[in-house]
Amino acid sequence: MTTTRFAFLGRVSTEDQQDPVASKNWQLGRAEGLVSRHGEIVAEFFDIGQSRAIPWKRRPEAARLLELLKSPNRGFDAVVIGEPQRAFYGNQFGLTFPIFVHYRVPLWVPEVGGPIDPESEAHDLIMSVFGGMSKGERNRIKIRVRAAMAAQAQVEGRYLGGRPPYGYCLEDVGPHPNPGKAADGKRLHRLTPDPITAPVVQQIFSDYLSGIGIFAIAQRLTDAGIQCPSAYDRKRNTHREGLAWSKSAVRAILGNPRYTGHEVWNKQRKQELLIDVEDVALGHATHLTWNSKQDWVFSDKPAHQPLISKDIFEQVALRLASRGPNSTGRTTVRREHPYAYKGLLVHDNCGRRMQGNWNHGKAHYRCRYPAEYAIANKLDHPLTVYLREEQLVGPVDLWLAEVFHPDHIEHSLTQLEAAQTQRNMPALDTTREVLLECDRKLARHRAALEAGADPALIATWSLEVQRERDAAAARIAALETQSIVDYRMTREEIRQLVDSLGGLVTILKRADPNDKLEVYRQLGLKLTYNHETRVVVAEASPRPPVCVVSVSGGGLEPPRPNTGTSTSS
Repeated sequence: MTTTRFAFLGRVSTEDQQDPVASKNWQLGRAEGLVSRHGEIVAEFFDIGQSRAIPWKRRPEAARLLELLKSPNRGFDAVVIGEPQRAFYGNQFGLTFPIFVHYRVPLWVPEVGGPIDPESEAHDLIMSVFGGMSKGERNRIKIRVRAAMAAQAQVEGRYLGGRPPYGYCLEDVGPHPNPGKAADGKRLHRLTPDPITAPVVQQIFSDYLSGIGIFAIAQRLTDAGIQCPSAYDRKRNTHREGLAWSKSAVRAILGNPRYTGHEVWNKQRKQELLIDVEDVALGHATHLTWNSKQDWVFSDKPAHQPLISKDIFEQVALRLASRGPNSTGRTTVRREHPYAYKGLLVHDNCGRRMQGNWNHGKAHYRCRYPAEYAIANKLDHPLTVYLREEQLVGPVDLWLAEVFHPDHIEHSLTQLEAAQTQRNMPALDTTREVLLECDRKLARHRAALEAGADPALIATWSLEVQRERDAAAARIAALETQSIVDYRMTREEIRQLVDSLGGLVTILKRADPNDKLEVYRQLGLKLTYNHETRVVVAEASPRPPVCVVSVSGGGLEPPRPNTGTSTSS
């Protein structure tokens, strides 16, 4: 009797604090119970921290399994799933199972009692029902959680998490009312005035009502050496420099109703948006979006000590509204202008993307950096830097046409073939070192436990390290999956790439700016502008990297010599 080799596929989401180890064990147990009489499980693919709503191709382990289905040397004969609700969501079964059928790899599911029959309408119906149940379960959980949180914020005035507003810190008010969460050590908190930053908030409101503008307030705070919110709370703002107050920070404080003592919830929400409306199978991406003020949930009574009165907040709100774009009563008509280099042009001095700006009927790009912010960030930056688009179009298109011209194909092939690198190796090495360090920590904790240390304390430490280890393992799997997809191109494949690009760039001169933008993005074009030398450095990096070359800014000086792996003559 031939023994079937099975690959196990499972998934766990850690959003609701599920234990990845326990979840994997029971799913694997169900799978083993189904296939034990027919063979053994020789490979495991288990996604940690991945929502069921994410399609298979975007789950690291599931994507790796799908990639291996193509290989005749995959090492397994069939795939078994511990629970279909964990694997399939909505219509994912209908989008995924045909791949198994195409490569003739059976898919086993406990609810079917064996392999799914591609010709069976009953099996197809059962799996579709489980996908619908999975989606319905997730939606019901979402509705219940949101309704409960709204009631807790409105009726109880409960602080529901998140970072405290500038001017407040958190105060412990006792164990969590949920017995299960209290047993896990969770505590309730509420906002309490921060003795250092609370007076700053009060001064901002006072200055604004006295007639001082937002820009002037930000400048005063920076000149006085008062730390801005991102500098005061560096732990949560490592992605920001935090060297100066910005107008947006002052405006956010002036518009925050929590300073009146009332708890406010549902200001933002996670919204799932289609990644590509032309390819629904790619699924959704989650983005934080602002809700309208009508949807904000306010506590019925004050929940913490106010920093300003409600009257002051309303006066500030009226002044803000009177100075907004709608204060004149005129209707602003926004016009969409085409920009060929939208999001592709970077200012070399500060490293920020230059914004599109339409002046005198022509496309420009600008970088604005107020003087006091530049001083605080130790930058010698003009107030505004402008670059006209028409100065770039001719030189950039000419360079691309030369680089991908058929006459240069052999030189291009050589440069492209040599430029291919294993892009994920540095990240893989770093993540593997994290994994090894987690193993070393677990070994030390085990030794401490054997030496008589507090078991409860060791268990807490070990759980944290295990979670870090699981995350690192998932990251390694994702990077290895990426490496499988991003294989080194053959010389013939590179030749086809160059041929296709050569034909593409020849039409750039007559193309619409929006069409040009799409072409530039496909080429991986990046432009870096140095306003002092008036030189734009252009880099094109379709996978793999192509070349780096310098282009003069608007013909103000001759082009500098080509650098890097340029394929132009």
